[in-house]
Amino acid sequence: MTDSELMAAAQRARKHSYAPYSHFRVGAALLTKSGKVYTGCNIENAAFSATVCAERTAIFKAMSEGEHEFEALAVVGGREGETADFCAPCGVCRQVITEFCPGDFKILLGNETKFKAYTSDGLLPFTFTKQDL
Repeated sequence: MTDSELMAAAQRARKHSYAPYSHFRVGAALLTKSGKVYTGCNIENAAFSATVCAERTAIFKAMSEGEHEFEALAVVGGREGETADFCAPCGVCRQVITEFCPGDFKILLGNETKFKAYTSDGLLPFTFTKQDL
């Protein structure tokens, strides 16, 4: 799967977002080393702490189905009716990405036509990992 195809999968996942409070819709697509793609979208809740992000949804779906080796993650987001040029994972998602996709894991941020690749280490320097426990 190409990076562009993974970004397009994230864009499609974004259409399933439930964002009645922030009106900020996010989609994510996670490519496993076995070639499967798991998608996720943000799902808000009136009690904001119960909200879950697209990135965590995709990772947890894959993990819950026995996938533990990942190749890349694409993230697309923006206000309703718009796609932002750049939508970075929140801090909680960065910590989850660090747990399951550490080091030089590829994270694509942008939109279907214009995106840039980052690493999990690049998005969250000075990580807190199991070695810190």
